[in-house]
Amino acid sequence: MTTGTNEISGPATSSITRPEPICGMDTWMPVATRVTAIKRENLNTHTYRMEIVDEALRAQYRWAPGQFNMLYAPGVGEAAISISSDADTPDMLDHTIRVVGSVTRTIFRTQVGEILGLRGPFGVGWPIDRLDGRDVVLVGGGIGIAPLRPVIYWLLANRDRVGRVVVLYGCRTPEDRVYAEELENWAEHAPIDVLVTVDNATGGWTGPVGVVTKLLQRIRVNAERTVVMVCGPRILNRVAASEFLQLHVPPSQVYVSLERNMNCGFGRCGHCQYGHWFVCKDGPVFCFKDIADIFAIEEI
Repeated sequence: MTTGTNEISGPATSSITRPEPICGMDTWMPVATRVTAIKRENLNTHTYRMEIVDEALRAQYRWAPGQFNMLYAPGVGEAAISISSDADTPDMLDHTIRVVGSVTRTIFRTQVGEILGLRGPFGVGWPIDRLDGRDVVLVGGGIGIAPLRPVIYWLLANRDRVGRVVVLYGCRTPEDRVYAEELENWAEHAPIDVLVTVDNATGGWTGPVGVVTKLLQRIRVNAERTVVMVCGPRILNRVAASEFLQLHVPPSQVYVSLERNMNCGFGRCGHCQYGHWFVCKDGPVFCFKDIADIFAIEEI
């Protein structure tokens, strides 16, 4: 069992620390977590609140925004799921899960009080230690808002440490929004700017319509002082990164969270290899300048 932090080395992650996994004595061995609440986000997406059953492990568990856990559905398998709750309350873990395969389908049938396995936290998170005095723009598409949600919590709790904060979020329809109530509350009451767009307006939607990158036309970006964080489908990651580079935001200030097929979570199995990186260990959050040479290559 490990309880400290590791210093992450290498060009993509220099000077970033991350909590070590708590997975019993072996990082392959999950710990038991109990589902304490379930919130439906949309037709095929729920947010599951969990707590580690072992009180000592629960007290030791720490994670950083942008990291993920491997969730284990007994008898079915594991899936890598981003942690979507507030890192300042690590005893309560939210995982927002969309049904895409056998593991997530099994978790979708899980009820409050039932047990799931957990390994983690794994990966490199968002560069919150590099935000002091910066403007911050977050761009999320669909369920890609889930890994960004902990950053929003951090920014709200540390509002005096950063400049302007802008959240840009897009999804297919208003009914597909994730964290709809929170987005509306942040837009109305929080000291940040929140803009939401949909591809198709339904149900009396009166907000913007179009892809999320079109929202850039509604904001001004101070390129030299802005840090950008993007998470969404691959095409959104590419287009958004390109748009900000065209606005002269330095590549060293653009970060993207990549999705990849995970298995081990710590760089042993090779399932998530991305060029010479491993998304589970060197990511999922990457600085654009470190992956610029392979970012637009479809085959990688």
